[in-house]
Amino acid sequence: MPKMKSHSGAKKRFKTTGTGKLLRRKANLGHLNEHKSSRRIRSLQGDEAVAPADAKKMRKLLGKHKGR
Repeated sequence: MPKMKSHSGAKKRFKTTGTGKLLRRKANLGHLNEHKSSRRIRSLQGDEAVAPADAKKMRKLLGKHKGR
């Protein structure tokens, strides 16, 4: 049986922390940022944990069935 391949799109979008949580990028920062306030742009920066309901699906795409 061949090895399972991880989803290439998911590999680029999600990363795993040392404790096993999945991190994602926040939405609404891709483009059209000039009319958004600096305060809003700052609050959208950085990573956020994936919701527990979605984390199971993301783990399967990444090929990481173990963990939380």
